[in-house]
Amino acid sequence: MKRIFLSLAFALVLAQAQIPDTKQLIVVSTKNWSTSSGTLQRYEQKHSQWQTVGKAIAIKLGRNGLGWGIGLHSIPKNAKIIKKEGDGKAPAGIFTLKQAFGYAPFPVKYPYKVYKKTDHCVDDVHSKLYNKIVDSKKVRIDYKSKEYMKFPKDYYKYGIVVNHNHIDEQGAVKGAGSCIFIHIKKVPTAGCTVMTEDEMKEIIQWLDTKSNPLLIQGTQKVVKTLLKKIN
Repeated sequence: MKRIFLSLAFALVLAQAQIPDTKQLIVVSTKNWSTSSGTLQRYEQKHSQWQTVGKAIAIKLGRNGLGWGIGLHSIPKNAKIIKKEGDGKAPAGIFTLKQAFGYAPFPVKYPYKVYKKTDHCVDDVHSKLYNKIVDSKKVRIDYKSKEYMKFPKDYYKYGIVVNHNHIDEQGAVKGAGSCIFIHIKKVPTAGCTVMTEDEMKEIIQWLDTKSNPLLIQGTQKVVKTLLKKIN
């Protein structure tokens, strides 16, 4: 256990990475650190100017609000609320987006993966596969806890993988939080950001790989600060 916390502390110091040039932003803001609801607004850059895209939508996120996650940002030295595994908080910060996903093919301009029941997102901190999505038929299973990427409910019918807690190719920081998505749901979550199916599909259809889309998430005050880091 001590090794987990030491590695977490080390990563929090080194977590900041170069922020890529982006032309698409998904901005999620909340009133405070403990609320489980907020607002999502999309932006795109045209002629060197940022313009809103679509209407702001009401979202739900972690049932216990927000905590600083590991992404492209640096975590303030005086940060008191830091995301950890199982804390019911969504990650605050700046994050790239990995692939979109769903239960069936969906023609879009963004990497999209069709998941099946045997695909798992590993949330067992003791696993070498922690915070990875794997095909359980193709790996040596060393985990006792996971999320099914396809199950009877429609929560993951459409979604996007948020690149939280992947600081390098070697994997995630143990205990810093795993399996963070944007997906479909009407109530607060264990750490994901959620909305209606139509809203989710619209966002996925809007994403463009060439635009290097980013997610910025935090309190209204934090979001203002993070936006200053964007070109």
